[in-house]
Amino acid sequence: MTRMSILSSPFLLGFDQVERTLDRIAKSAGEGYPPYNIEQISEDGLRISLAVAGFGRNDLSIQVENNQLIIRGKQQDDSNRVFLHRGIASRQFQRAFVLADGMEVVGAELDNGLLHVDLRRPLPEVKVRTIEIKGAPKPARAAKAAIELDPDKG
Repeated sequence: MTRMSILSSPFLLGFDQVERTLDRIAKSAGEGYPPYNIEQISEDGLRISLAVAGFGRNDLSIQVENNQLIIRGKQQDDSNRVFLHRGIASRQFQRAFVLADGMEVVGAELDNGLLHVDLRRPLPEVKVRTIEIKGAPKPARAAKAAIELDPDKG
């Protein structure tokens, strides 16, 4: 059975990738750990801040895969430690953000339990392109007949 979508309109051509991206976002929307903020820090700059208390720089990885920013965290083995109470989450996580075309990861910084990832969104260039409209070629016989009928053109 074919699933209907607003993007399946015949006027929206080539938006299959957008639909797959929206499906991927919907599947990951329920993830709540670690909490994060997204703020605009300049006209073309964004910052994602994740609360990663207890994670060090070596416990975290940041990758960009196919327009997707993926942040992973996995703490080193602490099996030699004995906890009387363990209330601080130390579970591994993966948080993914879909990036628009042209978005760039500028850098990352770990500060006081917050991982800051800075992004730059280049301002779009206005592109206007004029398409030449060509006439249909005349059939060869019609052109030859026109020459024969009008001796001044031949």
